[in-house]
Amino acid sequence: MDLFGPSRTRSLGGNYYALVFVDDYSCFTWTFFISSKSETFQVFRKFAKVVQNEKDLKIKSIRSDHGGEFQNESFEKFYEHHGISHNFPAPRTPQQNGVVERKNRSLEELARTMLNDNSLPKYFWVDAISIAYHMLNRVLIKPVLKLTPYEIFKGRKPNVFYFKAFGCKCFILNNGKSNLGKFDPKADEDIFLGYSLTSKAYRVYNK
Repeated sequence: MDLFGPSRTRSLGGNYYALVFVDDYSCFTWTFFISSKSETFQVFRKFAKVVQNEKDLKIKSIRSDHGGEFQNESFEKFYEHHGISHNFPAPRTPQQNGVVERKNRSLEELARTMLNDNSLPKYFWVDAISIAYHMLNRVLIKPVLKLTPYEIFKGRKPNVFYFKAFGCKCFILNNGKSNLGKFDPKADEDIFLGYSLTSKAYRVYNK
């Protein structure tokens, strides 16, 4: 796991940091967004419960840098209670934690490209990173196994037919407005931002 930020631009949700987790075997990635480093442990604790319940397996080892957000009393007590080993790279050698460091660079580059290509404000950076890791989990092929991270971690092939281009123009019908006039527009123009994490739906920004 690794934390990158702070971003110079606050996101629409008030976040400045991205906390990235990568499963070392499958390279399946999760990304969470926080407003300050002090939230790191709470996010990790919730993530650990969810992923262990999903796979019915225990986390055995965690690798992170020596940042104060990872090397503190809260993490040490959690690791000791659950029997998790915490590995650190040698000082000033981030390449020893290269899996997540490379993932961070990929996410940043993809987000920068999508924002600039669509001429979108920088405060959409969280949405750009979210859709980037969502796609990488489903389209990258691990050379040795010839499978995507999603296939390795979830045990089934991903569905990619619902993919849309980040930042594209879309329209939402105004079918919920009871006072819509005869000549009022029947749709709002929106910007496509990504996919919902809690339902089968798209996320859009209503202009």
